[in-house]
Amino acid sequence: MKADNTELFERMPITKAVVTLVIPTVISQIITVIYNMADTYFIGQMNDPNQVAAATLIMPPFIMLTAIANLFGIGGSSSISRSLGAGDREKAKRCATFSIWTSAAVALTYGLLIYFLRPVIFPILGADANTYDYCTNYVFWTICIGSVPTVMNACLAHLVRAEGYSKEASIGVALGGILNIFLDPLFMFVFKLGLIGAAVATMLSNVVATGYFVLLLHKNREKTVIKFSFKNYSVRHGIPKEIMLVGVPSCIMTLMSIFSNALMNKMVAAYSNQAIAGMGIAKKIDMIAFSVANGMTQGVLPLIGYNYAAKNHSRMRSGIKTAFLYSIVVETVGAILLFVCAVPIVRFFIDDPATVAYGQHFLRIICITCPAIAVTLMIISIFQATGQTVKPMFLSMLRKGGLDIPFMFLMNKIAGAYGLPWATPIADFLAMITALILFLPYWKRMQETNEV
Repeated sequence: MKADNTELFERMPITKAVVTLVIPTVISQIITVIYNMADTYFIGQMNDPNQVAAATLIMPPFIMLTAIANLFGIGGSSSISRSLGAGDREKAKRCATFSIWTSAAVALTYGLLIYFLRPVIFPILGADANTYDYCTNYVFWTICIGSVPTVMNACLAHLVRAEGYSKEASIGVALGGILNIFLDPLFMFVFKLGLIGAAVATMLSNVVATGYFVLLLHKNREKTVIKFSFKNYSVRHGIPKEIMLVGVPSCIMTLMSIFSNALMNKMVAAYSNQAIAGMGIAKKIDMIAFSVANGMTQGVLPLIGYNYAAKNHSRMRSGIKTAFLYSIVVETVGAILLFVCAVPIVRFFIDDPATVAYGQHFLRIICITCPAIAVTLMIISIFQATGQTVKPMFLSMLRKGGLDIPFMFLMNKIAGAYGLPWATPIADFLAMITALILFLPYWKRMQETNEV
């Protein structure tokens, strides 16, 4: 890590700057999804729909760890990049330390609560007598024991990326994902731990990835503004409010996604465990396309925030246009590939005819929303990078929860299990239209004046 990245943020050709920030972030996001899919793949090799269903049912509370990481990681990243753009390194240090220690404390508390409240939570998620014990074992290792390293891995990646070190951030995230892929079969089949092995592999992978970031920051402690020293921890100067208000939209998006997925799982589980297993596989496959859009928005956020604070609005606008173009093109291509190859992709994960039938049907429906997600996530990220709170929060709540849940009930009543997934594209396209209505006037002002 160099002392700073002013060349990248201020002078590098904008296309090269966007690519430099975005590609490592996208790769790390894809690897993260792949290692989540590896769990599904290896669990599916046991040809037990109950174990696949258990891993699917526990996904919402596990994703909650991502919500915690996004709250403090993306909020902290935006604050750090804007502080650096304004030349205030001391504030950047305080923002980083607050994000690190507060996220760790919240993660620990959450992990313990989920485990001890499992008799109440699991039935709500849709667990039954066939899946309850599997859910318990999976939660113990991934959420109770693994909550802090899982959150710290993602949070530290966001903070490191805020200084422009997208490659270093991505190495840490990718390290955990690649390690998980190798540890899954080792613990599941060699050590014969089954579903518990998949959970232990996930937990250990996040521990190693967090260790990488700790060593990286310790080695570069004289250069980076990201500090572990508690002397930099501060709740003054509006730091908690600034970080959390900017991070809340990403957190809400994840939370509403958790609630939305849990509700859909509950509805689908009423039909069969094969249906819920098929839905779980389809969602994890579709998350590859989602991770690309998410990686692009997270990657470009520091560039937008830095130039916004430095009042270099022309460069900021160029970065936005470039990121928009790349994201939409890639997501459209991804949607086409997933739609065409749905059957062989789902069959790769499990060779159960009923599960494959559900999975390919679900995947072909939810993948068509990819271009809309690209637009909505980019607009939310732009608002976050420029320190806005209300608009991204509104869009986050609208996309997940505000629109898709009512349509779930409607489509379930109209067409049952095969109609449920249509709630996702309907909600995402309506959210995209709303996002454009909010963004276009803002973009017009950016072009007409040099003040925003």
